[in-house]
Amino acid sequence: MAQPESEDDKQASVVAVKPPDRPGRPKRAKKKPKPKAAKPEQGDDAKLRPSAAIVPPQSVAGRALTLVVAIMSFLACLTVGAVSIVWDAADAWQNDLVREITIQIRPTEGVDMLREIDKAVALVQEFPGIGSVRALSDAETKSLLEPWLGEGLELEGLPVPRLIQISVGDPALLDLQQLRTSVSQQVTGASVDDHSIWTSRLSAMAGAVVAGGVAIMILVLGSMVLSVVFATQSAMAGNKDVVSVLHFVGAEDGFIAREFQRHFLLLGLKGGVSGGVAAILCFVIVDLLTRQASGQAGSDQLSALFGSVSVSLPGYLGVLAVVFLVAILTALTSGLAVKAHLAKVD
Repeated sequence: MAQPESEDDKQASVVAVKPPDRPGRPKRAKKKPKPKAAKPEQGDDAKLRPSAAIVPPQSVAGRALTLVVAIMSFLACLTVGAVSIVWDAADAWQNDLVREITIQIRPTEGVDMLREIDKAVALVQEFPGIGSVRALSDAETKSLLEPWLGEGLELEGLPVPRLIQISVGDPALLDLQQLRTSVSQQVTGASVDDHSIWTSRLSAMAGAVVAGGVAIMILVLGSMVLSVVFATQSAMAGNKDVVSVLHFVGAEDGFIAREFQRHFLLLGLKGGVSGGVAAILCFVIVDLLTRQASGQAGSDQLSALFGSVSVSLPGYLGVLAVVFLVAILTALTSGLAVKAHLAKVD
């Protein structure tokens, strides 16, 4: 008769009939805890991506506008240099004319010309403010007339006036009206020429040159302003979505305008400096060529008319002023154009 199984035997049989693990069935891997995301520290600005400028720093329109600004700056600087040369020459002419007076003695029948010349020289030397008095010799008078009458002149057979050159030491001390009256009364056939007509003409010419230079600069800078306006509108059209989003989310017009002003200020500086440097190089080259060509007929006539064809220090300072003006004008124009566009959007 079989005996009943005990509790230990039952547990052993359960363990024995437990099916083994199926071959090829992977065991489930234990789930690893997910790492906790690091919390950003308070006060740190979390950036999703690097910020980009509203206006692209490099674009085809920007390069083209830089070239236009450089050309306009070059023309404006050339105008400043030309005006400076003519102004300095006119000022030198006026100073020479103011400090020089000429007495002309016309030949008269029965009057000894040499005696009248000596009388005029002695009379002029008595006036205060006179530097030196010198009567031109026959050879100097012939050299003055040879370009018009040819060589081989005989002054004795021609009614040629004789000239006395007076150098004024101090124009403030000289009473020119009294000198003119005394010479005309005491010297037969004499007249005083203070070159006032030539001085007034030179002043008018210098003023006309300056006015023309200012007009040319206004036209050049006006053309540059129009180019900047069109370039600003093109830049805003290319960044229309960005500008619109910034505008409608509450960005102030001044903020958007400053972005464009910063971009066009750098652009204006590049173009202005390029044009100014090119103009300065032209001034230096012209000065060197003029010095090398000294002694030739054309160069001597040019030097006699304008002196040394070189730009003085005020001319170079004017070039720097033009470069600064171009940069500031470019930035202001772009800022005003942006504000005008945003005002239309509102």
